[in-house]
This record gives sequence, structure tokens and C-alpha cells, in this order.
Amino acid sequence: MIPAIFGCSGPELTADERDFFRDADPAGYILFGRNCETREQLRALTDDLRSIHGRDRLLISIDQEGGRVARLRPPNWSAYPAGEAFDLLYKLAPASAIEAARANAHAMALELSAMGITVDYHPPLDVRQTGAHDVIGDRSLGSDPMQVAAIGRAILDGLASGGVTGCIKHMPGHGRSMCDTHKEMPTVDAAAQELESDLAPFRALNSALIGMTGHLLFPVWDADNPATLSETIIRDVIRGDIGFDGLLLTDDIDMQALDGTIPDRSARALAAGCDVILNCWAKMDDMVGICDVLPRMSEKSLARLESALAGTEVLPAMADEHTQLLAKRDALLALTGEEV
Repeated sequence: MIPAIFGCSGPELTADERDFFRDADPAGYILFGRNCETREQLRALTDDLRSIHGRDRLLISIDQEGGRVARLRPPNWSAYPAGEAFDLLYKLAPASAIEAARANAHAMALELSAMGITVDYHPPLDVRQTGAHDVIGDRSLGSDPMQVAAIGRAILDGLASGGVTGCIKHMPGHGRSMCDTHKEMPTVDAAAQELESDLAPFRALNSALIGMTGHLLFPVWDADNPATLSETIIRDVIRGDIGFDGLLLTDDIDMQALDGTIPDRSARALAAGCDVILNCWAKMDDMVGICDVLPRMSEKSLARLESALAGTEVLPAMADEHTQLLAKRDALLALTGEEV
């Protein structure tokens, strides 16, 4: 198995993609809006991916946080709020916010599972910082580290209740970024003591089964390499200080924050200690290049992948409970007086 997660170019696999995926045997797949047209079409696509490998428990993933980061949108799929909605409710009624976040994530998971999706890159545990770039912004679960951890745990639990594994991101923290990593590399010039608040939610949820790195430079730890490519940060901060021992993915390896070719970046990230490379854009030359430079997945990484997928379940259809969960979420969020 190749330690990579690949994207697909459209709503159904091309013949070249099907042949390539069968031979490459990637760790999994990621879906985007370009892959999601209707419920029937999307379920057919995920069934097709599973049929290639003959594995019921296959990592088929998506970025479905809610708000502006949602690949599945109305009218074909339900609407989910951004993290800020739960942040606002927590300030008023913490227990209600936790229950609303859990119900929202459970409903989301039931919908994802019915589409054949087993992993959601959610929740972001990036602590919101005043004056930072809006790349995180309203996606954050708050500016208080323990609040972020509490809501984040509810999201992980809710997703798991619906048969989907969540992913904590973006380690060791994206909240201080002053630019968008899709376009350029942020440098976080904060002292180690300041960064304690960024690490705190990740420490609190270090038993999560999947985590994702961020493409940010932290000179206090490594002046030359961003977290995704830094052996020091992955070994000493993510695996060491945070104590995360789950499946560690890169953020999208295509982002312009990183330099070098896509295969080169991928090899560097794996050498630094990431378990799996996330490659989103379904460019065949890049995917072939990644396969050419990466070794087969290590036994330790394979064990982490198996553990991450052990609790996943693909439902034949969306459970009736979905409607009740959304109603419960909306009633709780209405306590803020904000429009849901």
C-alpha cells in the first residue's frame, strides 16, 4: 500500500484512474465538490472505489466542517454551521454548546456514512487569535484552548456515533497564521511559552485516531522547515509534547506554502515522520510521481490506519435519526438569538 491519499478528477472514475488506483493501492481517497453531484452519483463513486480494493473499511475522506468549508451543500445535502456558532453558544451555555456540537456532528456523520464516506477532516483545533488571517477565522471553535478542546471532543464523539472517524487539525496549530497556506508560507514568530495555548487542545485530544499537520514555519522549534516537513516538530512537538500517536497526515501537499515538486515534498514529509501524504488535485503526473518516490506503507503506519478505520461503518441509507439530530442542534443554537 502506498502511503498517500489521492483525489479523483470528477463525478466518476476515468478508466485511467481506475487502473492506476488498482495498481498503486493508495491508503485512501479525498473527495471535493467536483466529485459530488447527487446522492446516487456520489454513493456509486464511493462504492466503485471500494470495489477496486475489495476492502469494506476504506479511507474515503472529505472536508466537511460546515460553514464555508463544506464539500456537500444544499440542496442535495444538509447545511451545517461553522465552528463559530458553537463558540458563541459556549459563551452562553457551555453544556448546551457541547450537546449541540455532538448532535450536529452525529447528523453530519449519518449523512457522510450514507454517501460511503468514512473519514471527515474535522474538527479544527486551531485556537482563534485576534488579528490573524481569516484562513481559520469562523472555522475555529473559539479563542479559549479548553473550550476548543471541549467542543472538539464533542465533534469527534458525534462523528464516531455515526460511523465516521474525525481528524484533528492543523498540528501544532494554525490559529496564529498571518497568511493563507494555500498561497504562501506563514511564519509564526511566537515564543514557546506563547505556543502552549496553541498546543493545549491537541494535547487534550491526543488520543484522536487521525491528525493533520499544518504548513507553517515555527522558528522557535525549526527555523528551516515547516511543521509538515520538520522531523524536529513531528518527533518532539507532535509525537512528543502533544503526545499524538495516531495516523498523521499532511495537509494538502499541493499548497503553495511548500516549495519543490509534489513528489519531492511528499518524500520529505514522509521522511520527517508523517504517515500519509494528502494529495488532493487528481493530477495523474503528480500521483504517479508520488508513487515513484514513496516506499510502501510501514507496518506501524498500517496499524494506525487500521485502528483509525476500525469503528467506521457505511450505512445503506441515511438513518431517520438525522432529522431529529438537526432539530435538536437548531433548538440549542437558537439560545444565542443568532440565525442558524
